[in-house]
Amino acid sequence: MVAGLFLAVSAPAETLAERSLVEIVERQHNIFARAEKEGDHLDDAWLRGELEGVLKSYDVLIQKNPDFALGYGAYGMLLGKVGMTKQAVIMLLKANKLDPTLAEVKNQIAVHLAEDGKPVDALPWVTAAIDLEPKKPLYHFHLGELLAAGRSEFVRVSQFDDAKVDQSMLDAFQRAAELSPGDFPLAYRHAKAYYELGTPRWAEALGVWEKLEGTVANDTQRQLVRLQRANVLIKLGRPAEAQPLLDTVTSLELAAEKQTLLDELTPKAEK
Repeated sequence: MVAGLFLAVSAPAETLAERSLVEIVERQHNIFARAEKEGDHLDDAWLRGELEGVLKSYDVLIQKNPDFALGYGAYGMLLGKVGMTKQAVIMLLKANKLDPTLAEVKNQIAVHLAEDGKPVDALPWVTAAIDLEPKKPLYHFHLGELLAAGRSEFVRVSQFDDAKVDQSMLDAFQRAAELSPGDFPLAYRHAKAYYELGTPRWAEALGVWEKLEGTVANDTQRQLVRLQRANVLIKLGRPAEAQPLLDTVTSLELAAEKQTLLDELTPKAEK
């Protein structure tokens, strides 16, 4: 995330501050790449030491460049990644004050507010990010998640009624999927959103799953979609159509979910 925004914004690096930021971001990228590669075998002491070194580099950077918005923004991103949320928000707010055009900063502030249980406060930040970069799938995805998780709070404060929050959530997830064609997790999240409405729209959900099945890239994804299609068919009272779909789900990873649906198909008298 940090590398995606801040290296792109500062390339080609023209000032000493920008060059320093590029070096710091590259260093932290390499640290996290090694951590991901080594997994459980990683030396935790090494990781802590390396991250402390990067944090100190950010401290020096912003001390020498107190008006460098990108420096505060990148620093805030890293602080959030390592669990220092309060400090992260302080840095991100400083970055936003210095340069209100940094969409990723606004989006990350929204993420932290949402995680802190403040969806109403988070909403204007993520919508501002979308206004700045309307073709960024991640921002629309975050908007959808925010509306899904905070629906009761948005209705309580009369910011949305039930119908509006439902449609806005669906629109956000759909837009995220449209902006990133072939991204299975985004398409899957959009389809599942039909279950989370005040009144689930099972018939519409079925159509979305059927369309998605025709685009998936591998058999594992295809089985996952068929499992969801079967679930929707059961909800629609069409068990005879659900059974053949479940028969095609053979992945061991999906066995528990498959069994749950098979149990729903079993007549009560046979249980």
